[in-house]
Amino acid sequence: MKKVIGIGNALVDLMTKIENDYILTELNLPKGSMQLVEKTVSRNIIEKTKNFQRTISSGGSAANTIHGLSRLGISSGFIGKIGNDEMGRYFKEDMEKCDIKTCLLKSTADSGVAVALVSPDGERTFAVHLGAAIDLTPEDLNLSFFADYDILHIEGYLLQNYSLIETACDMAKKQGLKISLDLASFNVVESHHEFLAKIIKNYADIIFANEEEAKAMTGHKPEDALNHIAEWCDIAIVKVGKKGSLVKTNGQIFKIDAISANVTDTTGAGDLYASGFIYGLLNNMPVHECGKTGALLAKHVIEQIGAKINDDKWEEIKRKIIQL
Repeated sequence: MKKVIGIGNALVDLMTKIENDYILTELNLPKGSMQLVEKTVSRNIIEKTKNFQRTISSGGSAANTIHGLSRLGISSGFIGKIGNDEMGRYFKEDMEKCDIKTCLLKSTADSGVAVALVSPDGERTFAVHLGAAIDLTPEDLNLSFFADYDILHIEGYLLQNYSLIETACDMAKKQGLKISLDLASFNVVESHHEFLAKIIKNYADIIFANEEEAKAMTGHKPEDALNHIAEWCDIAIVKVGKKGSLVKTNGQIFKIDAISANVTDTTGAGDLYASGFIYGLLNNMPVHECGKTGALLAKHVIEQIGAKINDDKWEEIKRKIIQL
């Protein structure tokens, strides 16, 4: 049985569906942005939006991907850091109830919380208090964390901690793992371009990027960007929204169509695409079927609020994967 472990920011997601965008102006949050905020600001936003429709779940990009893999039956683990508080306990319990093996270090800081305000048009505005999540250090890692796994999946949001990323990659490679990296966001790519290029060329086997991230990385439009990224790794994936995705491996390009969806909230689309694609790889599916599986999971997650697919959808998804 193939196994995957992820490493990323351990966050509790509070997905809040707002009735209009006036609250964004009141909270001084530019629509569509991702703002890092202090603890007091985070608490104020949570208080001001408490009467709106809200869901809560364990989150963070890598955690979302690992959750999707686990629901598809892949043995999965997750490395992160939480506080000794209610949110931290919720994160741990929410992951473990899905049979995810957690390596969660403890911090004296509050656990990280991501408040996502979802506008009526589906646009997301994030206010993220990273808290304990960013206290994860290279010294927290142990070679044993990576034993018996086949792939390490890393979220690009960790790129602000260079030594942590390099240590995780070194340990994973010593244990014989392949490394999958999601570039996270275009501003992360722009801010850490030189280091990111080094990590991709030295360690990465699989790269996930959307159109904006790929352009920030290479300076090129999707297909040319795909060709550049594919020179640095075994499998390059560039997601192009409603147009689907492009995959290049072994010199061959695959174009995968998106699956039509009734979009409610695009949170988690990229994370769940990665779940589906990696699931396909681990099950030796042809590349285009890996992409189709990614597209299928992305379709389902954007039809609901939040970055997790509802429990009652997974059996249907598994049946559809067999039919691909």
